[in-house]
Amino acid sequence: MAEDVLLLTVEDGIGIITINRPKAMNALNDEVLRDLERLLDQIKVDPAVKVVILTGAGDKAFIAGADIGLMAKMSPLGARAFADRGQRVSRKLESLPQPVIAAVNGFALGGGTEIAISCDFILAAETAKFGQPEVKIGVFPGFGGSQRLVRIVGKLRAKEMCFFGENLTAQRAREIGLVNEVVEPAKLMERAKELARKIINETGLVAIGLCKQSIEYGSTLPLDEGLKLEQALFSMCFDSHDQKEGMAAFLERRKPKFTGK
Repeated sequence: MAEDVLLLTVEDGIGIITINRPKAMNALNDEVLRDLERLLDQIKVDPAVKVVILTGAGDKAFIAGADIGLMAKMSPLGARAFADRGQRVSRKLESLPQPVIAAVNGFALGGGTEIAISCDFILAAETAKFGQPEVKIGVFPGFGGSQRLVRIVGKLRAKEMCFFGENLTAQRAREIGLVNEVVEPAKLMERAKELARKIINETGLVAIGLCKQSIEYGSTLPLDEGLKLEQALFSMCFDSHDQKEGMAAFLERRKPKFTGK
């Protein structure tokens, strides 16, 4: 029986998705992208999953890029369909109501960086490497890298990464704002779970989901339109149990008991 290319475990509200192609450095092919897209659709409506952690199997790679053996045979139409699938996965990560933590345990190159920057928080092992090396094989990022990097690290840094294709250390990625936090490799998953538990236990998840929408969609709008979006989503919080409980707990000087509703 073929081994599953994706693994999912759910424990105490934390859903851990593992890209499971360690012999191929967890490279992205049609099967991985298709299964990941389906899995994200399932998680989106699963009340048991409150926070998602995305990582790669083994200790060498998060996602070492797209499968070049597959790409080498593509026609322009095939490449467009492949890019479309990769971009759909990235958009689903961004639009997922649950926060997504990328636990980058090794190489995150090409599509690996593009998938990571579609997540809400990037936690990297000290041994992790980031980069957009596509120009070294005659193409450029196709899963959203040329667009998201501009929004995250600015136009000049995005061009530097995409034009030269050099790898960045985890520390350098943090310095330019590509990574939130760098930890020892042995502590990566425990720190990711610690962050997930902090979100689950200390915040109103309804507000987190709406705030995620406000940031993701508002960042692409003119300021006045973004402010209107924020206003609309902010007001929606007031229809939740979490808002009523959170404010009551504050006034009563006690810890809130959020339910995510």
